[in-house]
Amino acid sequence: MSQTIALNADKTSKQTTHVQGMGPIILENAVAFRVWAPHADAVSVIGDFNDWDGQRNPLQREQSGCWVGIVENAKPGDQYKYEITNGDRTFQRIDPRARQVTNSVGNGVIHQPEFDWQGDDFQMPHWNELVIYESHVGTFYRDGKDGVGTFEDFTKKFDHLQKLGVNALQIMPIAEFAGDYSWGYNPAHPYAIEEAYGGPVGFKTFVREAHRAGFAVILDVVYNHFGPSDLDLWQFDGWSENDKGGIYFYNDYRSHTPWGDTRPDYGRGEVRSYIRDNAMMWLEDYHVDGLRYDMTLYIRSVDASGHQEIPEGWGLTQWINREIHSFKPSAITIAEDLQNNDYLTKPDSEGGAAFSTQWDAKFVHPIRDVITQPDDSGRDMRKVAHALTHSYNADAFQRVVYTESHDEVANGKSRVPSEINHEDPDNWFAQKRTTLGIALVLTSPGIPMLFQGQALLQDGWFTDTEELDWENASEHSGIGKLTSDLISLRLNRSSVSKGLTGQHVDVFHVNDADKVIAYRRRYDGGKGDDVIVIANFANQHFERYEFGLPGEGVWKRRFSSDQKRYSDQFGNEASGDITADAAPYDGQSHRGQVELPPYTVLVFSQDPE
Repeated sequence: MSQTIALNADKTSKQTTHVQGMGPIILENAVAFRVWAPHADAVSVIGDFNDWDGQRNPLQREQSGCWVGIVENAKPGDQYKYEITNGDRTFQRIDPRARQVTNSVGNGVIHQPEFDWQGDDFQMPHWNELVIYESHVGTFYRDGKDGVGTFEDFTKKFDHLQKLGVNALQIMPIAEFAGDYSWGYNPAHPYAIEEAYGGPVGFKTFVREAHRAGFAVILDVVYNHFGPSDLDLWQFDGWSENDKGGIYFYNDYRSHTPWGDTRPDYGRGEVRSYIRDNAMMWLEDYHVDGLRYDMTLYIRSVDASGHQEIPEGWGLTQWINREIHSFKPSAITIAEDLQNNDYLTKPDSEGGAAFSTQWDAKFVHPIRDVITQPDDSGRDMRKVAHALTHSYNADAFQRVVYTESHDEVANGKSRVPSEINHEDPDNWFAQKRTTLGIALVLTSPGIPMLFQGQALLQDGWFTDTEELDWENASEHSGIGKLTSDLISLRLNRSSVSKGLTGQHVDVFHVNDADKVIAYRRRYDGGKGDDVIVIANFANQHFERYEFGLPGEGVWKRRFSSDQKRYSDQFGNEASGDITADAAPYDGQSHRGQVELPPYTVLVFSQDPE
């Protein structure tokens, strides 16, 4: 909807100028305003600059249905709104494109977009070398104060995340929402940054400092619905059909979502541009490195069945993903769809939605099921094998693998330690099987993701009011060290585990009777590349467990999840290196034997030649 026009500045000025864009546009000694309100009979801008007088600065109507005008004494920092007349009704609305608001039911603020990025030129890691950490600004860290956490608070724990070894922060939605406490999936003002978190300057500072600390920033965005509360977009210019949402929303059966009748009208050009421009804003103006789209199922279809498709919703995601990847080829776009649809991550030239990757329901659900089963007999190694080998379009990195996310640890579900033992989530069983799950995430093909607090052995369930229990960072420091060691292997930081950054997995040993599985990960293959992972899913200690190996020589143990330094309740590092025997086994050319403790993952590789 960006366009260039000529207009009178205001009633007292004979000057004209050319302005381009939507919302408040900062000029020299003035601010231009443009807003889309096609059914309005009159629109004026009111604010600090004119004593909130609707007669002072009326806007002119354009053929496009936009209204535009210039206010010569308006400036950044001023509060403002639009006063809209439709028939015999006159009402006020916050600018849909406001980058800052005083609060979700307050006023818009003219935001100065200029910011000192201090030479920020962060380079996004290759997608096969990402380890994502999903987090919620309001609950991550509060620096000893009441209320919600802020962007500034979050940066004070960057040292913890650096020690952990993650390199991408996936931030739950930060668009202004109703109140101060929320998961963020109820955006009231999609262009504004939640003031309680620190507003637009706070977020820009956060991104700059995250980049400086070595973290990519991936932002969660919500385009399957808006609101539903504190929503000035609702019947924005006074028009609607069927008493629904008006110009920004479908006004028929397609409006319905699990979050109210608030689905945007993906077929209306102005709404498509509104969403597209919002997506690009995060990359262009805030320097984020990718977007994670909330529940794309409700963008592409009316309901969870997927039977009533919305073709224009699919087309919108194609357009936005094209724009993002053209602007910043390294940027990652992630779909949460959970319907195992290959077309989400196919290129749009093949009819796909062109997402880079998607959350993988065929990993998280079976793996959580297996590690939380109360009895060993219920652990199905075939489920594990299928979870390890699943991919989209034969590309391992078109999926994100995890055992905890904001959805998986709430809505009637808990964090993995509590799912294992609600009464005693710190006990041996909970620790052993939780770390079994973490090890599977970090050694499986795909892009691994952890949820905040997972490396602290956080228990209970996620809420938007409770800060992470940072005392666990000391009490369960060994779990953090275990996670850090696995991340180091996953990213091949010692040059002995390149296979964990590769596409390939060969699950060559599936022992459902004893609940043991073994697999080979490789990039190209060979010494320093091939990685062997063996996992025991039972409360059974094997003194000498035999399984296949793909080559001769010494296979060095790079990791054991049973080490005492990870927990006082764990074992004594009995499992060591393996010398391969030249006798075929498990379809491999060699075999080896190893001591295998209960509920333990061991990782082996060979020194590079």
